[in-house]
Amino acid sequence: MAGGFFERLKAGLSRTAEAVANLLARPMDDQAAEELRERLILGDFGPVTADEAVAAAKAAWKSDAGLRKAGPAEAAAAVLEKALGTSAPWTLPTDRKPIVILLLGVNGAGKTTTAAKLVSLWKQQGQRGLLGACDTFRAAAGEQLATWAARLDTEVVGGAAGADPAAVAFDAVKAATARGVDFAILDTAGRLHTKAHLLEELRKVVRVIHKALPDAPHEKWLVIDGSLGANSLEQAKVFHEAVGLTGLIVTKLDGSARGGALVAIVRELDVPVRFIGVGEKPEDLQAFDKRAYARSVVGLGE
Repeated sequence: MAGGFFERLKAGLSRTAEAVANLLARPMDDQAAEELRERLILGDFGPVTADEAVAAAKAAWKSDAGLRKAGPAEAAAAVLEKALGTSAPWTLPTDRKPIVILLLGVNGAGKTTTAAKLVSLWKQQGQRGLLGACDTFRAAAGEQLATWAARLDTEVVGGAAGADPAAVAFDAVKAATARGVDFAILDTAGRLHTKAHLLEELRKVVRVIHKALPDAPHEKWLVIDGSLGANSLEQAKVFHEAVGLTGLIVTKLDGSARGGALVAIVRELDVPVRFIGVGEKPEDLQAFDKRAYARSVVGLGE
């Protein structure tokens, strides 16, 4: 992970990282251990991960006096890294095209800007894509995606406000196939206050995409707002139930985020983190590096 991005990641996790690092630098007695556990739970890491990290830090403190300065932090980071399971940097496959990626998430999570950032990232790598404006519930969503597409010189397929999202998805996938692009990113609606309708709508979108291209969608990624904390886990459960998620993208790690919810989601749903965002610029979204994330949480360097 580039040094500049690592520093922005640490800054984005500072709300949790500073407190955790201070606790790990203290003698790991019972009081410090309990305070560390409380801090990790407040950071939305979940009780299981918190208990494991505390136990590892205590063991490291006791095992070797010569390692006491960094040992507990290194041990806690190793626990967090392990808890993130198969989360790893994701690269666009080159053995088939188009790769169809369905972006999901509640309104306000950052799906549309994330779609644009992914286009920008892969365009820099020489890949050509297409955007599908499948959030037809909000007229502003389609307009926003069209604005990004114009900036990025990327084709966009959309529909009128209120159009059937599945029909737009079908047209987008067919267009991506016909035009020989490398990938298609489909931006969907996220109205959790109408949960039952949303779930059925998303299932229909997946079915119709499969009709347009039998092995698609290849990826179904949930975009979550990193500042929402434990609420993100409940959102993930809903979307996973609906379509079977294949990955997570965490956005808005801007210093206000506690930062641990993604670990709780990975542990409970076994859905890996693929990308992480720490700002508004296209370069502020990068492939997820679980080692860098874990070390940032406990205040360690690269």
